[in-house]
Amino acid sequence: MTDPLPHSLRSDARDNRARLLEAARALFAAEGLDVPMREVARRAGVGAATLYRRFPTKESLVTEAFADQMRACQVIADEGLADPDPWRGFCHVIERIFEVHALDRGFTEAFVSAYPKAMDFRADRERTLRAVTELTRRAKATGQLRQDVSLDDLLLVLQANRGLQAPSSAARVAASRRFAGFVLQAFRDDRAPAR
Repeated sequence: MTDPLPHSLRSDARDNRARLLEAARALFAAEGLDVPMREVARRAGVGAATLYRRFPTKESLVTEAFADQMRACQVIADEGLADPDPWRGFCHVIERIFEVHALDRGFTEAFVSAYPKAMDFRADRERTLRAVTELTRRAKATGQLRQDVSLDDLLLVLQANRGLQAPSSAARVAASRRFAGFVLQAFRDDRAPAR
């Protein structure tokens, strides 16, 4: 279990925890989740014992490292559901979630594969997927979204989005936006009137 109240830690322990999370985020974003724990500790400039004291399992480290991205995906899905036009809401979700995932290979890997096994991560992931599934249902009901689009299709295109290669974060986001446009064009029902 990770430290539930990081503000109650000594300042050096808080600093170590922050460096560990920063190192984990950078390594997971660049290389995915296969990064060894010892590499995270080395990059953070702390010993393995410090890493395991704060994050006893890789799942606990991954869960904490991706908490912000998971919250961002939940907010994006809620924004899409709140839009009175389900197709526009669906487009918003695809475009914005692709951006979040384009910036972090590790997060996509964790999100798509339901890794880690940590309950908080899994519950948050399932909440986001339920919202996206409901939005997909609504967009289909308007006739704008193809009837054969499924949640598996959305997870597949997230994996494809993960593979985008670009020299900078800005270039990855731009490539992701372009890819999202192609995906939305493919998902749009051909019989739907243009908007």
